[in-house]
Order: sequence, then structure tokens, then C-alpha cells
Amino acid sequence: MFRYNSRFVMSLVMSALLLVGIAALRAGEYDEYYTVFLLAGHARPGWPVGIFSAGAVRAAYHGHAGLVQIAQDLRHGDVHPPLYFWVASFWRAWAGNGLFPLRLLSVGISVAGLWGLGKLAQATRVPVASAILMTVLCYGFAYTAIVARGFALAQSLNIFGVWLIYEALVRRSGSRALLGGLCLGAASFSNYLACFVGFGALFWLFLNGFKQWRLWVLALLGFAAFMPADGWFFIAQRSSRAGQFAPFEWPKALALLARDGGASMFGGLTTYGPWFVHMPVELGLLGMTIGLLILMARQPQGLFVLCAFATPIGLLVLGRVFDNLPIEIRYLTFVLPFFGLLAAGALADMKPLRNAIIAVQIASVIGLAVAPATMQKQQILAQDLAPLADPSTLILLPFGNDGVGLPGPFIAASPDRQTILLVKQNFEPAQLAAMIAPYRLVAVPLILGDGSSRSAVPAMLGLFKSASCWQAVPTQEGIAAFENHCRGTTLNVISGIH
Repeated sequence: MFRYNSRFVMSLVMSALLLVGIAALRAGEYDEYYTVFLLAGHARPGWPVGIFSAGAVRAAYHGHAGLVQIAQDLRHGDVHPPLYFWVASFWRAWAGNGLFPLRLLSVGISVAGLWGLGKLAQATRVPVASAILMTVLCYGFAYTAIVARGFALAQSLNIFGVWLIYEALVRRSGSRALLGGLCLGAASFSNYLACFVGFGALFWLFLNGFKQWRLWVLALLGFAAFMPADGWFFIAQRSSRAGQFAPFEWPKALALLARDGGASMFGGLTTYGPWFVHMPVELGLLGMTIGLLILMARQPQGLFVLCAFATPIGLLVLGRVFDNLPIEIRYLTFVLPFFGLLAAGALADMKPLRNAIIAVQIASVIGLAVAPATMQKQQILAQDLAPLADPSTLILLPFGNDGVGLPGPFIAASPDRQTILLVKQNFEPAQLAAMIAPYRLVAVPLILGDGSSRSAVPAMLGLFKSASCWQAVPTQEGIAAFENHCRGTTLNVISGIH
């Protein structure tokens, strides 16, 4: 018994250390700075129109918005419910303004969720340490467990909700049924798409506890308690991100499910690998899917299968109804705790196969932590350009769609002395040419993170190619730099960036 409990504890400790390490190593992301600015009371920062230094705008990252302001800003300009942001607001007031403390909140919540996963594994006689490790080592779980967004809170609330629903049926406990429903409802109030797990758990309780209808009603009441609040936010936000996803097509939707579902478990093998790498992975996932469907008739595996399949089915239905493709790795991560439970149980007597899967997962998570290819470029390029922080050097930074996700990480990682000009998609070439004329060196970070930047960056590069005074100088990948020869001979300092 002691050994069993020690493995439980050690798997949680290892998970916590892993997630803290990933949180410390990964570059800041587009969506995370929505969180930072929302909590600071500047949901859309009012950046200077002209040239400014990074140090002059640090106040945009500070400040503390109240709960009402957070709710209002979300309803009027975002597509997320408020629960995570309210929790993060209290945490930020205590832990500080940086991105890393916000990530630690997600890590702490995720480790708590993994503890709940371990308790569910104990209750259902699944190997606890294997279930925890095969979950936390999933690429998508590790990723969403550290980002400063609502995924970790929604994921953990879903885990606790499913555990309580199972315990409610086994123990015939009305209080557990109600509390489980409340947890599942609260998960949707942290991320709308978390609701599909709730639907799966409630359907399982209905099928298996039909004679215990009181339990199902109590669980449903708990879940439904959050639906009016969800609706109040969702209705106000429904047109905030029109065009975010491509139109719905069945073949493309199913291909995305296979690719991103595999990537959420095993990293980039199904996304970036050649066909002879990703094809076996996808065929393996198909075989696993068939096996899981066979398990549906059994208890408690049927609960895990329903909770796992609820999200992809829900995303397909949602996409068909709204004519879009809301299928991404981060949304499919709600499947992963139940994949971990099912895989740990099914592979309990097949240790070589289990260990091989864990080895692939470890490799993918190492890539998540350290590989630049898995990270967004804003912070990385800002750090690469830091040696050029000089009054004679100007950084032309694309403003992006809304001035949040692209400038936010870049400016945060830039030295105070770095001179920056934010360039919008519809900039006036003659005006921009006049503004850059006094500078010896101009650098353009090639950040193509949204539609606006994909238009603005090529237009900026075209401006330099047509100007006789500016000559391109050697630099590293991801940065274009131009020297002003109309100001006399200068040193080619850009080549010293590493």
C-alpha cells in the first residue's frame, strides 16, 4: 500500500516539476497577452501612434482590473467566459504582474487536476502512476497546463466533475452528484468547449443510473446552474471573432480531427512528420478508437470513452451548425485525461508497449519545452534583436489584428531602450519612409501571426526594396534588416546577432 501511495505522490511531484520547467522555458504567446492586458485593465492597449521606447509603455502590462471590468471587456471584445480570468485576477494581485506567475497558476491548477485524476484512477482500479504520466506527457495536456488561459481550470474542473459523478453512482450520493454537476458546469464557465465532457458524463450517469434518477437530476441541476451565465456571455460575444475559422467541410474536419488529435497526444508526428511517420500514428489512433468503442459497454471504461468522444463529436456538431472548423490541438486536450485513464488500464499488462508510448510522449514534451519550432516567434525575435537596442536603430513591428497578441510578447521581452514603431496593415508608405529616414538601421521582425501582419510585413519589405538609400544587410532567419547608406558608412552590427 505504501509503495502504491508513494508512486501516486511521485508522479504528481514529477508532473509539477515538468510543468514548471516547460512554463519557464516556453516563449510568451499571442493569446496569453490577451490575459495579461485584460487583467491589467487594458484589454486593447492604447499604444503610441508614433515611435516610442519599450520602457515607455511598461505601464500597459501593470494595473489591476476589477471583476466587473473584466466581465464587461470579455462581453464586448472576446469569446471567453470569465471564471478563469476572475481567478487569475486574485492570483495576480498576490503573485505579481509577470507572465510566469500567471503560468504558475495554471500549473498549480493542473497538478490539482492530476491529483483528481489519480483519485478517479484509484476508484476505477486503473494504475494510478501510469494514468497520471500518460496524461501529463500528452503534448496537448502539457501545453494547455502551463499557458495563461482558461484551459487548465476547465480541464481540472472536468476531471473533478467526472470523478464525483462516478462516486455519486457507486455510493448513491446525491451531494456528490450535485457537486459533480457544479464542477462540470463551472468548467464550461472557464471554457465553453469544456461543456462537451459534461454532456458525456451526464449521459453516462443517465444510462447507468436510470433507476437512481434522483442522482441524474441533481447532477443535471448542478451542470445547468452555469448555463444562464454562459449564455449571457456567449450571446454578447457570438460575432466577436467572425472569420476566425475556415468554413466547415466534412473531409477537412475529419482530417483535422485525425491530425490534431494525434498531435495532442504525441506532438508534431501527425502534423510535421512525413507520411511514413504520421500514417502509422494515425492508423494506430484508428485502431485505438475502435478498441475504445468496444469498451463502451463496460464499466467504468464506458464513462471514460463517452467523456473522451464527447469533445470531438461536439466540435463536429458545433462546426456543422455554425459552418466553421473549430478543431485545434488546444480544444482536443479535453479528451486527454480520459485517454490517459483508458490507455493506462488497457496497457497494464503490456508494459513494453506502454513504455514505448511513454517514450514517444517524453520526446514530444521535450520538443514542447525547448524546440523553437513549437513556439511563437514574438518573444524569441525580441530577444534576438536586444543587442540592437540603440537610439540609431528602429524596429518596425507589425501591429497585428488588434494590437495585443503580436506587440504584447515582443515589447515585453524588449530592453527598455529598444526603439519601436508599430505598423498597421493600411500604413501610408510615404509617411513611413519619412519616419524611418533619420535612423541608421531598421529591422523588421518577420512575425506573420495573423491576417494583418501577413499583409503588413511584405508591404514593409517592399518599401525598402524600392528605396535607394536602404540596403539589406545579412542577418538571421526571422529578421530582415536594412542599413541607411544616405547617412554615411556604418558598422554592420546586425550580423553579430545570434
